[in-house]
Amino acid sequence: MCRDLPALPRRQLLLAGLATALPAWAQSAAWPHKSLRLVVAFPPGGLADVMCRVVQPTLAAALGQTLVVDNRAGAAGNLAASEVVANGKDGHSLLVTTSTTESVNPAMFARMPVDFDKDLQPVGQLANSLLFLIARPGLPVNTLKDLVAHAKAHPDTLSYGSAGVGTTPHLAGELFKQAAGITAAHVPYRGAAPAIQDVMAGQVDFAFAPGTVLPSMKAGKLKVLAVASRQRSSSAPTIPTFEELGYADVVADTRFGVYAPAGLPAAAVELFNRELNKALALPETQRRFTELGADAVPLTPAAYRGVVQAETRLFRGIVKARGITAE
Repeated sequence: MCRDLPALPRRQLLLAGLATALPAWAQSAAWPHKSLRLVVAFPPGGLADVMCRVVQPTLAAALGQTLVVDNRAGAAGNLAASEVVANGKDGHSLLVTTSTTESVNPAMFARMPVDFDKDLQPVGQLANSLLFLIARPGLPVNTLKDLVAHAKAHPDTLSYGSAGVGTTPHLAGELFKQAAGITAAHVPYRGAAPAIQDVMAGQVDFAFAPGTVLPSMKAGKLKVLAVASRQRSSSAPTIPTFEELGYADVVADTRFGVYAPAGLPAAAVELFNRELNKALALPETQRRFTELGADAVPLTPAAYRGVVQAETRLFRGIVKARGITAE
């Protein structure tokens, strides 16, 4: 014969019901309690992939869990973002992509597979990569002024490469064309590396590229005319900024951010941000990132969101003005 169980107080029943409604990972007091997955929106060997692998051991040790890098390149970062939103509900998948996936893609794609305001939340910044204006060796120019004069003297003859439609190097090219009043045909590539290779081979006239091109400049394989940032690069302090040369609106830093599913608790976000920022502040990390042409710049989630909001105002204007679409 079964006895009736004592009735639980109403508050206990309510808490029990809420716990049942939460995902299993949210009910656990400790996070992370299993391996973490970094879903990188770029192919293996790319800048984002390499930087993730630089901080991977430090983060794994600090968080007490393995970190797995999962490369999901495609659709200007939308593919990786979709993967985290659709299959990251266990709270152990994080997105690593450029800030333009959030700031530019909604203006460029007719339909977005994710909503950054509802589906994802910023965790922090991995790095900031400055972009340099490079030109092929055989182009008869040695300064930015020379390039603008050459473009105006030979309209509709120049071409420039980028890492793909809607990427920061593409938008930098459009900002430059608009500010200088010149024309140049856009040639999109699947990543920055092939675009840089074709500049060195003389297949395209110029491009905007990360600091990984600086050794090639020193070897005489290409020319570097300016840097599209508010400040000069510590890796190449002799290269002037566009602002110094009279083009203040040509600013296109490439920022790599880390995002989590919207449901990840604030305590988990704060933990990952804190340990990520510690890893970025290490002298060895700073050195390795500098070698890659990037700056390890720790930011809080709120500070990173502010950077993206400012970028949105800048980049969506050029996307609209130039009619840039992903279709």
